[in-house]
Amino acid sequence: MAKGKPKTRKKRVKRNIVEGRIYVRSSFNNTIVTVTDLEGNTLAWATSGIRGFKGTKKGTAYAAQLAAEDACRQAKDMGMREVSIYTKGPGSGKEAAVRVINGQGLKIRLIRDVTSVPHNGCRPRKRRRV
Repeated sequence: MAKGKPKTRKKRVKRNIVEGRIYVRSSFNNTIVTVTDLEGNTLAWATSGIRGFKGTKKGTAYAAQLAAEDACRQAKDMGMREVSIYTKGPGSGKEAAVRVINGQGLKIRLIRDVTSVPHNGCRPRKRRRV
C-alpha cells in the first residue's frame, strides 16, 4: 500500500434558502417527503421507512407525519420559511403530511395535487379477487 496524503472531507456549507418546495409522494405502502429549492435541487428528504416503520405500517398516516416532521426540521435548519407543497399518489399520508408541515411553522404558499390521472391510457390490470 502506498502512503499518500490523508483523505479530507469536504466541509458542508450552510445554505440559506428562504423559499422552496416540498413534494409528498404517498402510496399505499410508503410516503416519501422531499424538500427542494425552487430550481428542483434536492435539499433534504425523509421516508416512513427511515423512521423505523416496517411493512404495512409504512403506509399509515402516522408514519407519514413523522417523515414530514423530519423533512421540515431539516428544511428549517437551512433557513427555509416559505414552501409550496405538491402532493402525489393515492395514500393516506398526504393530508397528514400537509398538516404537520403547517404545524411546523413554515408558511405555505400553495398546496397542489399533481397526481397523474390517465385519460383512458393503458388497459388496467385484471380485477382483484379476494
